[in-house]
Amino acid sequence: MRRSATFRKLSKSTREPIDTCARYLLNHSAYLKYNEYLRLGYPIATGVIEGACRYLVKDRMGITGARWGLKGAEAILKLRSLKISGDYNTYWKFFEDKQYHRNYSMLYENPSILKSSS
Repeated sequence: MRRSATFRKLSKSTREPIDTCARYLLNHSAYLKYNEYLRLGYPIATGVIEGACRYLVKDRMGITGARWGLKGAEAILKLRSLKISGDYNTYWKFFEDKQYHRNYSMLYENPSILKSSS
């Protein structure tokens, strides 16, 4: 990139983004071993991530007529990610236990008595 910019005699202001990009690539070269990653069978394209984003986010948030505030959207996406990952039931048990302790632990000297009777 730098060689091409020099060969084409680009002005300093035109060349600045090229130098910035080249500097970034050189500074992060330890993380840019794509030949090795391909040899090891790692996915290096963004398709997997883009597909997951579409499945997790867009399919739910893009429903026709839906309007989302930030808090509601975050809450729904958290629950959706728990469901898709198979962790929803574990989370829900944790959530119920936390709600139980928040609501009842201060009311009774031994709140576990209530829980064991239900």
